[in-house]
Amino acid sequence: MRFDCFDQTSPLLRFHDQHRGERCVIVCNGPSLNRMELGFLRNEIVFGLNKIYLGLEKFGFYPRFMVAVNRKVIAQSAEELRKMNCLKFISDRGADLMPRDALTYHIRTKGVEKENPDKRFYRDVTAGIREGHTVTHVALQLAYFMGFSKVVIIGMDHNFPQTGKPNSELVMQGDDPNHFSPAYFRGNKWDAPNLAESEVSYRAALEAFQTDGRDVVDATLGGLCDVFPKADYRRVFNL
Repeated sequence: MRFDCFDQTSPLLRFHDQHRGERCVIVCNGPSLNRMELGFLRNEIVFGLNKIYLGLEKFGFYPRFMVAVNRKVIAQSAEELRKMNCLKFISDRGADLMPRDALTYHIRTKGVEKENPDKRFYRDVTAGIREGHTVTHVALQLAYFMGFSKVVIIGMDHNFPQTGKPNSELVMQGDDPNHFSPAYFRGNKWDAPNLAESEVSYRAALEAFQTDGRDVVDATLGGLCDVFPKADYRRVFNL
């Protein structure tokens, strides 16, 4: 895609191909993170998602980038996210909760799916980003735009012991069994996952990366998603 095709007024333009040829790690929030020694991530470029801040002290790494798109998550996390010393990409659904500042960038996700329902993956994030029923898909689009040649995903368990009708609003009663921290959604509203639609999004992401000669691997420990090629994280990171 030619540089002059992008929205030249978008603050996101500065990130285009900034990491061409490099590797990044997208750290999702599944319980499998608790079974991994994650200190090695200190030497990696990491995308953290949603409430990863709940585990940073325990896990021993800090993300370069943070991504949050669900308004409930942003509302519950805004205070903690504002404190984080990293670049943050926040959906325009929560722009009023987290205004733009030196470390906070707004990404246009609101209304994008209705405008172009068949477009599952945005190579140009200055034009919008498809939420695709999962914040992981948003991070994949950002990683593509930034030029990363290899993306490693961990913590994407793709398994929710406690759930409900896809996309329905629920309240987490008691400890949260779906994420690495029991406090993740404890006592809070959350949206039940839509795993089938998430997989459609992941396939679109994989196709985009592979068409461009780039790789996405799923190194989640015991993850149940079968879309991306699997890898043992210990081999990927030479542990």
